[in-house]
Amino acid sequence: MPYIPQALASHLSKQQYHIVGEHSAVKSCKWLRESILGKRTCYKHTFYGIDSWRCVQCSTMISCNLACRFCWRISPEDVGLAWDETSTPEWDSPETLLEGFLKEQRRIVSGYKGNPSVNMERWQEANKPAHVAISLVGEVTLYPFLSEFMELCHKRGMSTFIVTNGTLPERIEGLKTLPTQLYMSLEAPDEETYLKTCRPKIRGAWEGVNRTLELFKSLKTRRVLRLTLVRKLNMLKPEGYAKLILRAEPDYVEPKSFVFVGGSRYNRGLELSDMPSHDDIREFAENLAKETGYIISDERTDSRVVLLCKDRDAEKNRLIQKK
Repeated sequence: MPYIPQALASHLSKQQYHIVGEHSAVKSCKWLRESILGKRTCYKHTFYGIDSWRCVQCSTMISCNLACRFCWRISPEDVGLAWDETSTPEWDSPETLLEGFLKEQRRIVSGYKGNPSVNMERWQEANKPAHVAISLVGEVTLYPFLSEFMELCHKRGMSTFIVTNGTLPERIEGLKTLPTQLYMSLEAPDEETYLKTCRPKIRGAWEGVNRTLELFKSLKTRRVLRLTLVRKLNMLKPEGYAKLILRAEPDYVEPKSFVFVGGSRYNRGLELSDMPSHDDIREFAENLAKETGYIISDERTDSRVVLLCKDRDAEKNRLIQKK
């Protein structure tokens, strides 16, 4: 029996997710499309030098132990399914996942070749990905062979990003191979706001987040805290966020507006007006800078995101070296 229920898989397919194996997926983002056509690139290209047209956006585990109100992911509850997505599937091997992701990425990219607006140099490069963003949906650290998967990526000369919700510090601490850049989502300044915003499906989620923050500064890789902010929900108490940031000592902090797309449009009590403007995000970032001493280094108004760097060294070294 497939791990992902057919009803949920059908919804995901309509949203252009390509299911790989039992529990994983890959999908092109708008920035891959735009960059192949010679238009804009992702804010990660601006901040860190990642080529959007050479980036595979994937997840090693499509399920999650949170049900964040702002998330674009469709949860089982959104489509009326009583499925325990914290159950354990039959795990696919790292080799199966990587080959599946690259195959589907080539399938995605192939559709652009006939477009007269395509940048052919970028299209050719897009067929040889240089970066794997393990961040599409779900909590990717649930996959027990994440270290081995990243090692395969690195052996092929591809850099890696991981995005974790931080609820499983033991999984992060146990990684034998670290990503090129590790993101942790920090979605609340306190437990009360966290429970309202992230709606955990497991016990001790907030405690796990705090343990991960303590662990963060000891990890020998590039580290980022990302704040996905929603008006009237978690965009409050910058001094509370600042205390958590100073505990973790990340290299970079990204305050960013949530986007009213996908699952966030379902019955979660959110509206388009709950998206902060870029000016709102900039003001919040300025408050964080005052509280933490971090430096506002860059911003992208179209993505409603600001980059804060820990110090001048972090700012100087923010671009990832390409192989």
